[in-house]
Amino acid sequence: MTQETDELDSLVRKRIRALRVAQGWSLEELATRAKVSQSTLSRIENGQRRLALDQLVTLARALDTSLDQLVETATDDVVSNPMIDAAHGQMRWPLKADPGMTVIRQRLTGPPPDNPARMRAHPGREWMVVLSGTAILLLGNRRLRIETNQAAEFPTMLPHAIGAEGGPCEILGIFDRDARRGHQRGEDTGTAKQPAP
Repeated sequence: MTQETDELDSLVRKRIRALRVAQGWSLEELATRAKVSQSTLSRIENGQRRLALDQLVTLARALDTSLDQLVETATDDVVSNPMIDAAHGQMRWPLKADPGMTVIRQRLTGPPPDNPARMRAHPGREWMVVLSGTAILLLGNRRLRIETNQAAEFPTMLPHAIGAEGGPCEILGIFDRDARRGHQRGEDTGTAKQPAP
């Protein structure tokens, strides 16, 4: 075996054990779920048995993951730098594992819009956490107060807008592809004077 193959082999064995332990399962529990003997599983984890593709597929299913995730090695680009959008007071990070997802850090200084016509609805889903200060989320007919370390998740087909209460607040938002596109369209048309996360 080459060094690269040995490293992958070791990584997969460690990953199987780590996933089993994270689930709180004993060797016996995972072996039962994967329909392999406990001794076979023990030898796989300890490197005393060759990794066979059919067993890896079975173990991946039993561990509620995919074969691709079990053998993934792409860790070259672990650190990424933000794209700065000074016009909207945002930093953006695309998620490499899911190119449709985007993480945005934004500082809000003004309250949400008073006019319900300025609330937006578009396909997608958003998740946000308040890093500092207090945010006000207008969501349909609701007015939600979200304080530091609280999070909100909502479908963006509900009309929504966000702003700060009592001074600036900083939020971190995660957008799926549709939600990000909805906000980009609003920014491009000039309708997004008060950006929502």
